[in-house]
Amino acid sequence: MSLVNFTSFDFDQIFAMGDDTNPLMMLIWILPIFFFVFYGQRIQLYVTSGEIKKGIAKLDGFRKESRDELINYVKITLKPVDDPTTKIDRFIDYFTIMPVDMDPNGIVDKVRHIVRSREDYTREHVRSISPQMNDIELTRVQTLLEIASSLQMIYKVINHMYLTAKKQNNYPLILPLQMILPFIMEQSEAMKEAIPVFKKGQPVGDGIGPMVVGMMMLKHQKETVAFQTVLAKSEFNGRKLFLLKAEGPGSTVGRPADGLEKIISENKIDAIIMIDAALKMEGEDSASVAQGFGAAIGGMGIEKFEIEAIATSKNIPIFSIVVKQSVKEAITLMTKDIAYKADDVCSQVHEMIQENTVQGQSIVIIGVGNTVGVPQ
Repeated sequence: MSLVNFTSFDFDQIFAMGDDTNPLMMLIWILPIFFFVFYGQRIQLYVTSGEIKKGIAKLDGFRKESRDELINYVKITLKPVDDPTTKIDRFIDYFTIMPVDMDPNGIVDKVRHIVRSREDYTREHVRSISPQMNDIELTRVQTLLEIASSLQMIYKVINHMYLTAKKQNNYPLILPLQMILPFIMEQSEAMKEAIPVFKKGQPVGDGIGPMVVGMMMLKHQKETVAFQTVLAKSEFNGRKLFLLKAEGPGSTVGRPADGLEKIISENKIDAIIMIDAALKMEGEDSASVAQGFGAAIGGMGIEKFEIEAIATSKNIPIFSIVVKQSVKEAITLMTKDIAYKADDVCSQVHEMIQENTVQGQSIVIIGVGNTVGVPQ
């Protein structure tokens, strides 16, 4: 049996780049090129798939956790007579089909009808779980149900895209999923962390608008002007103020457009000021305040469209003040920095009133956002 003496190899000669062609050197450089040409895309698919699988596993955990939290909350807090698990599972899988928009004429009315029909249906069926629950508990369960349903849908869509790309070994198909996954995970983690906040009925960052208007409502008589929407009247430097917000402390955004329509039908309004939270850009300071023009309100666009239509028909200018915050800050427990901005925003509202109106005029001030934990 003979042993190979590796010390006799001349490595300089093997890797030499001289005039004479070295076959071993050619193989060392050419084989990897051929390998990555034919298998590079598949290698990238495997590497990317591993990262996406971790994200999908997290999403699966989020949806299961949100479902379990909702079921436990209903069982422990509301004490229903029958086991609500089956009914809740059916609610979580509910979907909404948007109306045909080939002809945009009247599309907003159709969307409003679909959305409000779903809200009414969900409200009545949630109440059927425990008929003794009060309106505040009802809004909390509705919000928890929306969170669980949203996480369920996100998981299904992302998992479908991943399995489709993997089934076809299609790397370009998985690229869009790789790009959007960090944003999806950020929103999903924020929704997951929002669950205990809504269960306890604590204020969230999105409630800064209702908080400011709620402060201005203190010591003034309130009245209901629309579904889950309250109004108070006050005065400031000879101007008449109509203060509008969702009815707290339940988890609701109210219907500010309906409230505004009723106010304008009975009074001459000279200006509208809207206060809301706004998503900050990367690099912007959280809880920074900005002023602008136009209807500051999110959602599907129904309320925004109606407010703009009302203001346009009456030639009423719309001013807005927003408090910048991240996605997570908007739907989780309100931070001190955001809460402490309420007094500053209130002062800016008064400055805006003085700068843009004169004595004897009337202004509607709308606090936009989820008013959970924020009374009036």
